[in-house]
Amino acid sequence: MSSTTPKVVLITGTSSGIGLAAAVAAARAGWHTVATLRDPRRADALRKAAAEAGVDLDIRQLDVVDEASVAAAIDGVIADHGRLDAVINNAGAGHLGTLENDTVTDVRKVMEVNFFGVLNVSKAALPHLRAAGGRLITVTSVGGVVGQPFNEAYCAAKFAVEGYMESLAPVAASVGVSVSVVEPGAVATEFVNNVGLDLEAEMAAAGPYAPALDAYVTRTVAQFLNGAQTQDEAAAAVLEALTADNAPFRIQTSDWARDFTGMKLNDLDGSAVVETTRTWVA
Repeated sequence: MSSTTPKVVLITGTSSGIGLAAAVAAARAGWHTVATLRDPRRADALRKAAAEAGVDLDIRQLDVVDEASVAAAIDGVIADHGRLDAVINNAGAGHLGTLENDTVTDVRKVMEVNFFGVLNVSKAALPHLRAAGGRLITVTSVGGVVGQPFNEAYCAAKFAVEGYMESLAPVAASVGVSVSVVEPGAVATEFVNNVGLDLEAEMAAAGPYAPALDAYVTRTVAQFLNGAQTQDEAAAAVLEALTADNAPFRIQTSDWARDFTGMKLNDLDGSAVVETTRTWVA
């Protein structure tokens, strides 16, 4: 393999948001970028962003919850490019709900996409990342560190990803693979759109939890409107994990995300977190 051959990165969930911005940023940085998405019919925004940035993307179908789809995508990359130097697990889905009103099936669906989908892609990629001395990067969330009201299933999945990757990191390092997680806070456009939330229906079905849900939604929408990062700002942290000489295991995407996760990491008895998040539903 020529030393001038661009390194190859595969990114999941690139139809919008951080995944789209990270795909464009990686291509701009000189990586051959395989931008994958579950439904190729949703690639118009991705193609437009790439054209505006003057970069080429290799756009392919990959459904993270379908092991056959994952295998086909990664095998195709190896067949066409002969290498895979990095994977960015970005695909995910939000969910708003609480235990009494959710079904266990609801929770399993959230885990399937946000946790098992990450494992499907990572497992299939690891032999190739080992061969390349590559990088495995997963976009998690501040919700993978701090539990948040009405995000029980989502935070559980992100906690699981963080725990899995933190445990995997030293093992992967022993065979030459760097593992990192990137923790965004609020990112503009993602809250209502990506959760697929019908707020009116959710409120009607909330029963005794309606006042708390109303307070949470009011507070969270205000945060997204007033303090959210852009997707490009969040993607810059992903690019850092991809290109830094010695990427740390955990990277937050903003000062707010660093302060928020830092509260948890310094909160041995949990009181600071619970008192803070309790105000969100008061």
